[in-house]
Amino acid sequence: MELVSGLLIPFAGTTLGAAMVFFMKNKMNKMIEKLLLGFASGVMIAASIWSLILPAIEMSEEQGKIAWLPATIGFMFGIVFLLVLDSLIPHLHLHNEKPEGVKAKLKKTTMLVLAVTLHNIPEGMAVGVTFAGALIGNAGITMAGAFALAIGIAIQNFPEGAIISMPLKAEGVSKSKAFILGTLSGIVEPIGAIITILLTKSVVPILPYVLAFAAGAMIYVVVEELIPESQDGEHSNIGTIGVAIGFVVMMILDVALG
Repeated sequence: MELVSGLLIPFAGTTLGAAMVFFMKNKMNKMIEKLLLGFASGVMIAASIWSLILPAIEMSEEQGKIAWLPATIGFMFGIVFLLVLDSLIPHLHLHNEKPEGVKAKLKKTTMLVLAVTLHNIPEGMAVGVTFAGALIGNAGITMAGAFALAIGIAIQNFPEGAIISMPLKAEGVSKSKAFILGTLSGIVEPIGAIITILLTKSVVPILPYVLAFAAGAMIYVVVEELIPESQDGEHSNIGTIGVAIGFVVMMILDVALG
């Protein structure tokens, strides 16, 4: 039961964020949007370092491996994995008119949802691999640390849920449908987490690689999409402030609970 609730925490964050479509009348304020995008970036950067890369390095040392090697290999494979997905999956980012990925005759609203879904894949993997480490028991990752990451991802999923549901409403989608689509964009997280747990729970030697893989995938999303969107146009300093706040919040969560 503890594991199930932990895996569902990030999904709950997305759902609550998507529900903002029922309470906010118009389009989201640009400055608030930049702040939230920056916040999500800061959370993901801090989570990548404290919850994923550092444990991967420590675990490698305990296994008698070259400490930095599994983290380096896993991180780069995570970058390449998201690069491939980004190139293949048709999706559309906020305020862009030109879709990315393979050309497909999909609705604009569908491609907006796919863009956020793409973000959520590495987040689900990150939560899954930390819970896998906690379940193994001798991987140096505590259940409290896994919950800290899940809570941190949930916090940054809240604005992500709002950022997807509000533009959908602005595109003419009904509030209820915008909420459902925003919520569904986060369903990939518990699914990805479960798959990651099944793949890594019984194979301790590969855990450092998977931890770093999830970190690389998250950093790709941050550098390729979230930070550029938060820095686009005027008031880019608002996005920078968001990064700082998100980073500190996630760092405190991980150190205090981990």
